[in-house]
Amino acid sequence: MPLLTTALVLLCFVGPLSTDMYLPAFPRMAAELGTDAPGVQLTLTAFLVGMVLGHLVFGPLSDRYGRRGPLLCGTVVCAVATCLCAVAPSSAWLTGLRLVAGFSGAAGVVISRAVVSDVTEGPAAARLFGILMTLSGTAPVLAPLAGGAVIGAAGWRGVFWVLTGVALVVALGVAAGIPESLPPHRRERGGGGHLLRTLREVVSDRAYVGHTLTFSFGFGALFCYIAGAPFVLRYVLGLGVGASSVAFAGGAVATTLSSAVSARLVGTGAPPGRLLRGGLYAMLTATSALLAVAVAGALTLPVYVSLTATACAGLGLVMANAASLALARVPHAAGTASALLGTAQSALGALVAPLVGLAGPDTAVPVFAGMTVCTALALLAARTATGKTGTAPVRAGAVQPRA
Repeated sequence: MPLLTTALVLLCFVGPLSTDMYLPAFPRMAAELGTDAPGVQLTLTAFLVGMVLGHLVFGPLSDRYGRRGPLLCGTVVCAVATCLCAVAPSSAWLTGLRLVAGFSGAAGVVISRAVVSDVTEGPAAARLFGILMTLSGTAPVLAPLAGGAVIGAAGWRGVFWVLTGVALVVALGVAAGIPESLPPHRRERGGGGHLLRTLREVVSDRAYVGHTLTFSFGFGALFCYIAGAPFVLRYVLGLGVGASSVAFAGGAVATTLSSAVSARLVGTGAPPGRLLRGGLYAMLTATSALLAVAVAGALTLPVYVSLTATACAGLGLVMANAASLALARVPHAAGTASALLGTAQSALGALVAPLVGLAGPDTAVPVFAGMTVCTALALLAARTATGKTGTAPVRAGAVQPRA
């Protein structure tokens, strides 16, 4: 499955590149477009709102009509919308186009998870999710660094031209590397009533809901960090664009390394639920410490780098394992289940992204408060997945692809 894995990794690039690559330009964009920090962060929120709506459309569509058609359509539209972002004349136009890009780009996110569920199950799925996170983790590592370089050479609009090229490469990768993974006899049939019954069945599974909320609140903590870090690094710690990009990339490196460790441990038989809880405790410890330091006015660059790296390392253990534990509960409706998971994930991201900037750009307290609250809620959701330990029974994992 090397070609399939490569294509899935390319799909995983779309989200982090679209959100992380232009982050170093936020202060410059605010000045050029005549808006403030929340106004620029609204472009990030619009992308995530689009993701929410796209998940709700593309997930059920892929369950009914197969994976490949909706996936190709979404990736092509995403490339066109991203191209138009590069020539947007105002923040309002940019926000609207980012909404379209998020909607169409959701096809890759939701359907790629469904494809994993189609071809693997149990611990094998957790391992493949971990591998995807490890390989795609290079995107958020490289994105702020590449973004800083592109911004310096071609301004923030240059970032969107680069993203357009990436989106076209992803579309070609989908066409060449992802065959139809959902045969006709396994597709959902029926109209709206059948879809509603499927949705009720999915959301009535407590373990699925618990692990979906764990995944989503973990993502909320990540987006508090993503939306607030550029302003914390620039206005609280006094770093320039280049240094901010390097500091921001440190968190992505930590997430990538911990995802690799998680994939290897799951492959040797480590329980995904135990790794999930370990990551959540690491995140809660680090974010609480960051909040305390920020409230005390004692935030320094070494403290920021070390504690955010710890939180991001914990996140690497959380995301792949939470997703695999959730989707393992409802393999017969993987597209719909992945859509609900992605909807909750993107909705939380869209909610927290503008909130962390409401107190102004010169304080880190809202950023770390949001990260701490989201992490605490993720831990609570994991524990309520079964009412005690947060681990759900996972069917014996077949290491062979499904028929």
